[in-house]
Amino acid sequence: MTLLDPAQLSAALILLDRRDDVAIARGQLMPGSTLYGGHTVAGMIPPGHKVALRDIEQGEPVRRYGQIIGFASRPIRRGEHVHTQNLSMGDFERDYAFGVDAHETAAAAQPATFLGIRRADGRVATRNYIGILTSVNCSATVARAIADHFRRDIHPEALEAFPNVDGVVALTHGEGCALAAEGEPITVLRRTLAGYARHVNFYAVLIVGLGCETNQIDGLVEAEQLERGARLSTMTIQQTGGTARTVAAGIDQVRALLADANRVTREPVDARHLMVGLQCGGSDGYSGISANPALGAAVDRLVTHGGTAILSETPEIYGAEHLLTRRAASREVGEKLVARIRWWEAYCARMEANMNNNPSAGNKAGGLTTILEKSLGAVAKGGTTRLVETYEYAQPVRARGLVFMDTPGYDPVSATGQVAGGANLICFTTGRGSAYGCAPSPSLKLGTNSALWRRQEEDIDLNCGRILDGEQSVDETGAAIFELMLATASGQRTKSELHGYGQNEFVPWHLGAVM
Repeated sequence: MTLLDPAQLSAALILLDRRDDVAIARGQLMPGSTLYGGHTVAGMIPPGHKVALRDIEQGEPVRRYGQIIGFASRPIRRGEHVHTQNLSMGDFERDYAFGVDAHETAAAAQPATFLGIRRADGRVATRNYIGILTSVNCSATVARAIADHFRRDIHPEALEAFPNVDGVVALTHGEGCALAAEGEPITVLRRTLAGYARHVNFYAVLIVGLGCETNQIDGLVEAEQLERGARLSTMTIQQTGGTARTVAAGIDQVRALLADANRVTREPVDARHLMVGLQCGGSDGYSGISANPALGAAVDRLVTHGGTAILSETPEIYGAEHLLTRRAASREVGEKLVARIRWWEAYCARMEANMNNNPSAGNKAGGLTTILEKSLGAVAKGGTTRLVETYEYAQPVRARGLVFMDTPGYDPVSATGQVAGGANLICFTTGRGSAYGCAPSPSLKLGTNSALWRRQEEDIDLNCGRILDGEQSVDETGAAIFELMLATASGQRTKSELHGYGQNEFVPWHLGAVM
C-alpha cells in the first residue's frame, strides 16, 4: 500500500497516521469536493466523519491511528463516506507484548503545587463537604431532606456563617436490598460506599439506613473496617422513630459539625496529592484528535509531578488494550488488565450482548463507527507513561502514576468507582456535549471542538477545539489543562459546580440478580 503524505491532503481533512485508510473531515464535505490528487468526495460527509483515501475491498481491514478500527462490510471506493453502512467489527489478533514500551518517567525539576486542604491524617482534599450516604434506597428521601436543609440555593442562611464548607450533599442510590447477603454484588456496593465514607473531600459523613435492609449498616461497617466517631456516624429510620424524627436528628448532627468543618484552611501542597479520574462521554470523531490526547499530555505532566491518573471504562478501551499492556510496568499488571477484558467478553456473552453495542447513537452521529475506533481514541486520555497498576471497581488506589480501574463505560457508574477509589478531581472530555458533575470531587469538562464550545459554553470548562482550528498544539492544550487542574484543586469552581450538579450522579455499579 502506498503511504500518503499529509501534505497531499486538502485543508478539509485530517490524516492521523501515514498507514491510515481514512481521513477525518474538519467540516462538512459536499459531494464533488476535491480531496487530493484530483480525487473527489462521493457523497455528503458530516464533520468528524471518515472518508476513504483508497479503494478497500470487502473484508479488508480499515485503519485509523495506524490501527484496525474494523473491516469493510462491502467494497468501499476512494472518496466514499466510511461509517456504519460499510464498516463493521471483526476478530483479529492483538499483540499484548507486555511492557515493551514501558519507560521510567523522570520527576519534574520543580514540583507543581496547588492550594489544598490538609487533613489530620496527612491526606489532601480539593473540596470540603459533609456527606449523607444511604445504605439502601429506602432511606434516600430522608437523606435528601437532611441535605436540602443546608442547600445554599434554598436556605442561604444555613451555611452563611460557614464559607469554608463547600456544601452538604446526599448521595443516594437504588440498591441495598433484594440482593444476596453475600457475594460480589453486595461486596462491590459496600466497597463503593466505604470509599465515599473515607473520601478525603468529606470532612464528615452520616450514613442513613432504614433498618431492615439486606445491606445492614453494621455489616457495612464491619466488612469495610470503618470506624464510627465524630467524622462517621450512622442512624436508621426504624430505630430513630420514623421519617420526621430521623430528618431532624440528621439536621442536628450536621449542624453540630459545621463549626469544626469550617476551620479548614488551604495551603500550598505538592501536585502529587492529586488523583484524577479520566472520563470521556458524548464522544465524537474529534475526541481522539483533540481533547483526549490533550488530556493525555496533561496526565503526563501530572505523573512527572508525582500525581495519579485513573483510566477506566473497560468497554471503551476494548480493542485498544494492547496499547496499554505494552506500557505495563510488569507482566502481572498487564495480565490483570487482559483478565478484565476477558471478564467483559464473558459478561456480554452471558447477557446476550456484544462489546460493539458501544458506541452509542450520539457517538455514531459524531463520526465513531465501531468500539475499536472509539477505544483507540479513548486510551489517548492516559498519555504515554507506564501503566503501574490495574484495579477492580472501587478498590482503593494506592499506586502513584497512571493506573487502570475496571468500570463500565457509563460515565456516572464509572466516575463513581473512581471517586470511591480516591479520585479528588475528574477530567471529562466530550464532543457531543455533557452536563455532568460529581460530588464530592469537582469535574472539569473538556470540549473536543469549537462548535460545541460555542453551543454549550455554559457547561464546558475548556475548549480543546483550538487544536483542530490550528490555534494551539496538543501539548500546549495539555499544559493549559494541567494548569486548570491545579486551579480547580485550589478551589476554583467548575461549570458543573456552578450549576449544582453532583448529587444525582452517584451511581454504584449494580451487579447480580434483583430478588
